[in-house]
Amino acid sequence: MAGKTKLWYLENFNLFKELDKESMDNLNSITTMQEIPKSQPIYFAKEPSRSIYFLKRGRVKLTRTSPDGKETIIALVNPGEVFGELAIIDGSERTDYAIAMDDCLICAISREEFRNFIEKRPDLNLKVTKLIGFKLRKYSEKIDALIFKDAQQRVISFILNQATNYGKKIGDEYFLKPFLTHQEIAQLTACSRQTVNSILTDLRQEGLIDFDRKKLVIHLPGELKKRIR
Repeated sequence: MAGKTKLWYLENFNLFKELDKESMDNLNSITTMQEIPKSQPIYFAKEPSRSIYFLKRGRVKLTRTSPDGKETIIALVNPGEVFGELAIIDGSERTDYAIAMDDCLICAISREEFRNFIEKRPDLNLKVTKLIGFKLRKYSEKIDALIFKDAQQRVISFILNQATNYGKKIGDEYFLKPFLTHQEIAQLTACSRQTVNSILTDLRQEGLIDFDRKKLVIHLPGELKKRIR
């Protein structure tokens, strides 16, 4: 961790930016920092929601598995984001699996300790409430996309969202690294891997994007936006 402490990571987490030193020291005392190897589970479906997690390094996928064993990725978690946050509302069973996509560094806090912590700090409590509302709205938007958009629109919407939120903008272009596999994009957009491959290949042939196994470049984001209106 190159000398970076758990407190340093917590201080650089947007949710806690405005907390005073006493609050940060308190938060530091009730969290644990964990290194999770790539492909390892962080929590499982059907287990009690006992903890909330803050991702500091790497990426995490939240998945659900159908009765026939088919895995669907319901969300990606990137550095600086919270996951498992619905544990704050109640301690019922989790409905998804959280799996490390890379070697990850996470901070974890128990549900009860975090609830006690935010209840004493109204401003932070409001931030957390807004965060949960935002996450629920994003899930609703994903359901709408599955209902009302075709496969190409879903894939284009997804890569635009990833590039604009997590990529680097240079001029009019967006660069996103690391990129996802076609199978992962398929699981996120309710398409087959072959469909995702065909859509991305067609977009590359049109000069709108470029990609390889490590990165995605969006050359003409304005043109892509026209495809999803």
